[in-house]
Amino acid sequence: MSAAMSLPTNPVPAGDIRDRLIIGLDVPSVDEARALVQRIGDAGTFYKIGYQLAYAGGLEFARELIDAGKKVFLDLKLHDIGNTVEEGVRSVARLGATFLTVHAYPQTMRAAMAGKAGSSLKILAVTVLTSYDDADLVEAGYAPVPAAELVARRAGQARDLGVDGIVCAAPEAARVRSIVGSDRLIVTPGIRPAGADAGDQKRIVTPAEGIRLGANHLVVARPIVKAADPRAAAEAIVRDIAAA
Repeated sequence: MSAAMSLPTNPVPAGDIRDRLIIGLDVPSVDEARALVQRIGDAGTFYKIGYQLAYAGGLEFARELIDAGKKVFLDLKLHDIGNTVEEGVRSVARLGATFLTVHAYPQTMRAAMAGKAGSSLKILAVTVLTSYDDADLVEAGYAPVPAAELVARRAGQARDLGVDGIVCAAPEAARVRSIVGSDRLIVTPGIRPAGADAGDQKRIVTPAEGIRLGANHLVVARPIVKAADPRAAAEAIVRDIAAA
């Protein structure tokens, strides 16, 4: 049996609440990612592939996940000259991914929207990374703009350009929702179940809080990936989402 056949096919019903949890496959190899997906089983329907896995064969693994009926969020945070972004997005659209991130700079967002034209791919604009706080922005030369203000400014630009959704920290989700309206997606990383280690995240909330603040999807990696029982960890978060 080939590796690509080792994942159980699991078509996801429309509107499945499990889709609101995006599990971050923040592991160093495809073998580890495949084993994790198998352990999680039907408790997980939507997976994020970021830099770590993407550069270790993760783009081919994305095809495997899609063929198995899973949804894939490619968290590549594209940002380059317009033509490069447009052509890169066009390639991702052919792959069949559900979400792709780009940095929320106007030229980059315009190019991404051109690249996804005619496909079902949804572009998510990354406003301010959840590992950044006001002090980090000052260090990066953004002073005197607080993180929340920069998030709001970039969310407004994304809305005006027709971008499908926004990635922001959950504490900013309510304000972002008021800016972008009800028809655009809000995806929030930096989610930690009650009592979990914050790690390098600085603007975090629990799963239930994230939903109540207006997020459509929550990205959770370490609390599931590092759990003794990843399936149980995923199921607990989905229950938290449902309760919210």
